[in-house]
Amino acid sequence: MIFLTIGTHEPFDRLIRAVDEWYGRRQGSPALFGQITEPRADAYRPQHFEWVSRLTPAEYSARMERSSLIVSHAGMGSIITALHGGKPIVVMPRRGHLRETRNDHQYTTVKMLGGRPGIYVAEDETCLAAVMDRAIADIGTTSAPRIAAFAEDKFTEPLRAFLIGQNSNTP
Repeated sequence: MIFLTIGTHEPFDRLIRAVDEWYGRRQGSPALFGQITEPRADAYRPQHFEWVSRLTPAEYSARMERSSLIVSHAGMGSIITALHGGKPIVVMPRRGHLRETRNDHQYTTVKMLGGRPGIYVAEDETCLAAVMDRAIADIGTTSAPRIAAFAEDKFTEPLRAFLIGQNSNTP
């Protein structure tokens, strides 16, 4: 199963429409399910796959676990959750100039993470179909790395030492 998730705060019609159009043209694809937030009255509603606006945390975890591919906005929560579960993820960033988010932090995220194992980047809707096809072709041939639930000590120890050092100078 493919699991599309766009976060819980804002709609992302551009991604939803692109995935829906891709899925409507594709033959023999795995099942696709989407969690797409509560659509506005004028929002795009998928025609080719099942979706809901909200999932409970348990339902979300179950969908994530059963999925062979995650498709998402480029939010770090979705990316970390997918990689923690060892799931490959296709990400497309929300863009500030399109008023999908407040700035281009998601675009910066995909620039930094693109090319890493298990992360497939579609910079915009024009290349999403090709990226989806590549990610599906890779299912079962490559594995997404599993990341730990917590940062490694080699990261946290210097940070802890810095913070403790900063705090020791304050009354």
